[in-house]
Amino acid sequence: MRQEVAQVTANTEPVPQVHLIWLEAPQIAPQAQPGQFVMARCGKDAECQLRRPLSIHQREGNKIALLFSVVGKGTQWLSQRQSGDKLDLLGPLGNGFTIHPGSQNLLLVAGGIGIAPIHFLADEAVKRGLSVTMLYGTPTTTQLYPSKLLPKVRLVTATEDGTEGTKGMITDLLPDFTEGADQVFACGPASMYQTMAAQKFPIAKPIQISLEVRMGCGLGVCYGCTVKTKKGLRQVCKDGPIFDLDNILWDELNYL
Repeated sequence: MRQEVAQVTANTEPVPQVHLIWLEAPQIAPQAQPGQFVMARCGKDAECQLRRPLSIHQREGNKIALLFSVVGKGTQWLSQRQSGDKLDLLGPLGNGFTIHPGSQNLLLVAGGIGIAPIHFLADEAVKRGLSVTMLYGTPTTTQLYPSKLLPKVRLVTATEDGTEGTKGMITDLLPDFTEGADQVFACGPASMYQTMAAQKFPIAKPIQISLEVRMGCGLGVCYGCTVKTKKGLRQVCKDGPIFDLDNILWDELNYL
């Protein structure tokens, strides 16, 4: 983990209220793995003292990309950064996804802004020569991130209103794709994970998920991101953010 003052090289809005920021971060980028995140300082006001956790979306050389939704004052400030501005980061933090040595066929599931770490994982998997299928769902077509994945990735989309791809939830498609997958990886809202945990899939392997919760420090000091699992209390920032789907006690997640 390094603290680095990274320089913004680009800031675009590929989807309304969703920003993609590229940063020159030579101390963080070489160490970054899919599934890890950074803690970014977003502003100087008293209410912005706590850093914001952001998944690493892409990596190219000494640059990293952050993809995030504008949901509050901190991310609003971040969305206004321009090329040449500086951003104080801590990272890479947490544990990344684990691709097992014998895996050849990967199934990736992204719900909404969950495309952020899944994109990074897809890029790395393709570089290893693995077969990758991605299921990507959003409420409507205007919220689909125009992901420039490598041609070898099979992309299957779903929208809740049917404006693009299959009409319905992305979890509706899972039974049709899990059987041939050696491993399944997912990132999305808690409701998506709860649906997945309740379903019975024709796959006898754990499903790795990226769990996103509120964080205070991102370093395992404040215990603000503690969740209940079958193995006891775990800190998302330190023990995660990657967990096995079946290990989280989903019925108790909202009570922490």
